[in-house]
Amino acid sequence: QVQLVESGGGLVQAGGSLRLSCVVSGSIFKLNYMGWYRQAPGKQRELVADITSGGGSNYAGSVKGRFTISRDNAKNTVYLQMNSLKPEDTAVYYCNARPPPYDMNYWGKGTLVTVSS
Repeated sequence: QVQLVESGGGLVQAGGSLRLSCVVSGSIFKLNYMGWYRQAPGKQRELVADITSGGGSNYAGSVKGRFTISRDNAKNTVYLQMNSLKPEDTAVYYCNARPPPYDMNYWGKGTLVTVSS
């Protein structure tokens, strides 16, 4: 059973920073595709950033240059460093894992990020 546990959300002022963490168990982490998604009130869940097993990353245009996704395979953890936060970044952030053969999605319960203006 693949389990994901996010942490690091909270309330921050605009321009501030937060780092989200997601610890994964029940899979061979280093082989996983990992992603961070977010869902704001009244909106659909959207991809924020993802990272492949080889370390290649991809970002949504709205966060490019401000957010950085990284992974520590020794700690079974994926991170999302969020800088220059804006009120429109307010959302519940979800960690996503897709282990080989990459046909199943697993989700954490989410962590709330609130950015005040």
